Amino acid sequence: MIRKLYDWAFSLARHKRATSALAGVSFIESSFFPIPPDVLLIPMVLAKRHKWIFYATICTIASVLGAFLGYFIGAFLYETLGQPVLAFYGKEDSFDKVSEWYNTWGGWGVLFAAVTPFPYKVLTIFSGATGLNLVTFAVVSVIGRGLRFFLVSALLYWIGDPIREFIEKRLGLMFTLAMVLLIGGFVSVKYIF
Repeated sequence: MIRKLYDWAFSLARHKRATSALAGVSFIESSFFPIPPDVLLIPMVLAKRHKWIFYATICTIASVLGAFLGYFIGAFLYETLGQPVLAFYGKEDSFDKVSEWYNTWGGWGVLFAAVTPFPYKVLTIFSGATGLNLVTFAVVSVIGRGLRFFLVSALLYWIGDPIREFIEKRLGLMFTLAMVLLIGGFVSVKYIF
């Protein structure tokens, strides 16, 4: 099953609309979608290593634009859209506590979420809902998302075939690790806020 999923991801990476799919997933992941764009980014870079800068740029731009959608949801649609998304992540009751923290440390929180497996969309919505300075939000989003996607893409470019062989020989381990990071990010939301 994992091999079929892996082969499917690589077939998507070679599809003529793969770049559009990567941009779309990067965009919606920053505001409400739970699956990170790395699911497409990694096979796309491994399939066409010479395009690593292009793919990292697409991810960064689309993710930051999606972050503005999350900010907008928090600022203008918090009750209708923001609260249900935060409820999905178990954070609907944390608004008052996070608001106070956000007045001082919001930019660092966004940077942390932008670089780590922590669900970035939670902080994009909180940023809008708490009124985090939009310039601060934009700057840390560009830095954090750029750092994350360019680092992943650059490592895949430089290491290349050995990393692909490593992944293919250890698909079960890689799948388990990916699930631990994904689920760990969501679980961490409950303990950080």
